[in-house]
Amino acid sequence: MKYLYIDTCSSYLYTGLVENDKLLSERKIKFDHDLSTMALSTIIDMMEEKNIAPNDVDKIILVNGPGSFTGCRIGVTIAKTYAWSLKVPISVISSLEAMALTSDEYDYHVPILDARRDYVFAGIYDSQNNCILKDQYIKKNVLETAINNLSDNFVYITNDSIELNGDVKKYDPDILAIVLKFKERENINPHTIDANYLKLTEAEENLNDKEC
Repeated sequence: MKYLYIDTCSSYLYTGLVENDKLLSERKIKFDHDLSTMALSTIIDMMEEKNIAPNDVDKIILVNGPGSFTGCRIGVTIAKTYAWSLKVPISVISSLEAMALTSDEYDYHVPILDARRDYVFAGIYDSQNNCILKDQYIKKNVLETAINNLSDNFVYITNDSIELNGDVKKYDPDILAIVLKFKERENINPHTIDANYLKLTEAEENLNDKEC
């Protein structure tokens, strides 16, 4: 079985190819504003380097958010078009689920993304990657209270500049571990896939404020 992993939910492209439970190739590149123009070509180059044709892929594992609004849409568009046009099975995972697998040295892992205005996107996972606090858009101080009620042995996982009280580990995805963890996740219709923002866009929030 060949798996293609795609995550564009930040300024980075994280992508990889896994075959028979072995990592064939991966790319971890910070593109910033060039992500929209470079993501697809980088994935294609990686596949061509390993002589893997698009039809050779048995399943796509897509990270569909939360994260950057634009970044999430890039990966979703690439993956769902690929899956639909070539009839390749696809499943989705959250960016926070993937991030939680970065560390196994603590009782609890807290993947966290800056959502601005003292809010974050975050969840809490135990050392077996079981979800303790579901992924959500949450006030940072509310999250900190939830963590402190659980344990002192926890780590934040993030690439964002957030003021945090506790150990912090930079997010460097173990793509093989992520694929092996989620390769059996249920396949879904690519037409139903959308970016998982966990909150309204700023424009939608402003519109709602005007309507109230």
